[in-house]
Amino acid sequence: MSAVKKVIAVTGASRGIGAAIALELARRGFTVGCLTRNGKGPEVREAVEFASRFVNVACDVTDEASVKDAFARVAGKAGALDGLVNNAGIHLDGRSHELPVATYDKVMATNATAVFVACREAYRHLVKSGGGTIVNIGSFFDKIGVKRNIAYCASKAAVGAITRCLAVEWADKGIRVLDVAPGYIVTDLNRKAMTEGPLADYLQKRIPSGRPGTAGDVAKLVAAIFSEDIPFLSGETIYIDGAQGINH
Repeated sequence: MSAVKKVIAVTGASRGIGAAIALELARRGFTVGCLTRNGKGPEVREAVEFASRFVNVACDVTDEASVKDAFARVAGKAGALDGLVNNAGIHLDGRSHELPVATYDKVMATNATAVFVACREAYRHLVKSGGGTIVNIGSFFDKIGVKRNIAYCASKAAVGAITRCLAVEWADKGIRVLDVAPGYIVTDLNRKAMTEGPLADYLQKRIPSGRPGTAGDVAKLVAAIFSEDIPFLSGETIYIDGAQGINH
């Protein structure tokens, strides 16, 4: 997908992985619709340089009307919508035998149902553009058992299933759907926990390279998917976890 006149919407684009993805896409020449709760773009210093490439729109991904309106506003301001990155998500844990259904539902609503809704609402815009690419941000937790993470693991497994179903159903419309599933990634929100203390020690032992990934690692992979535009690549879950998930 050539970056010329291409417009990609990114949910949760204000901080962390979402901000890194938005910034990398802008750096490669794409116009980026930044969908955030506060209606602001990436809250990182480097974003100033690419401010002209950002279309910042307020959006609550758990509100169907808000999502529909946000895509219409991005397409209206930028002239089209050619792709989507479903990055917004939450992580709430707790012991499974006492986890409230409300907590489980909140995780599923944000991490899974919202992904389906965003894909559905982006569909007509992508068809109008002659096809496009959707990248859903999953997690390598989709294939492993993790204590206290039943809701998060289930939600990310659902992202993989949503990706596969839509990739098959929408292929004849020229729409490709992929799931990029990161492992442990350092962001501004978790940097201390990832680089100091028990978790850092654990990751040093479990990840073959001895260190977690960066938001930039994920951003480069996602941006490459849009930049290279490989028509036959669809429906797959692409893990970016430093081989932790297969390390025994």
